[in-house]
Amino acid sequence: MKPHRLVPAIACFMLLCALFCPAQDNAAPQGRTFVNFVSASHVVVSPGKSTPVQFTFRVVSPYHINSSKPLAEELIPTQIHFSLPGEVALGRITYPTGKLMTFPFDPGTKLSVYSGDVVIRGMVVAPLAAATGTYTIHGELKYQACDNNACYPPKKLPFTFNVRVGTRTGHRARHG
Repeated sequence: MKPHRLVPAIACFMLLCALFCPAQDNAAPQGRTFVNFVSASHVVVSPGKSTPVQFTFRVVSPYHINSSKPLAEELIPTQIHFSLPGEVALGRITYPTGKLMTFPFDPGTKLSVYSGDVVIRGMVVAPLAAATGTYTIHGELKYQACDNNACYPPKKLPFTFNVRVGTRTGHRARHG
């Protein structure tokens, strides 16, 4: 190929790469942690009773996550899910109200987001026939993290906490 014909071919290839091959700096941070599980409150519940529980998550700065009720249909809401043993149920999950913010990528639109510490509350219920003991509950926080320029693919953050079914005297559950 003659050199004068090679220059337009190289320029075309570079243009196609710029359009279709994302740069490393703009790619979603692989393996990056956007949210950390901080804690779950100590839970001791008697059979046939219920008790409140709260879960604290920390959104790493400078990121934010969509609230549980994002204002745009295409945004993925933050949700918490659990795998439960038959001895325990979780109910009445309540999410905090999101903070309304605008961002440089769309300054005319307010979004409902969480940043910093996020506390999600619920009720732990033990059926009357629940066997006493300590049960490890597996949870998962599903969220979509964004920064001031872009949103990243949704992620799931697994976490565990313990629930002690029995009397309240002298027993405290350990949480992780």
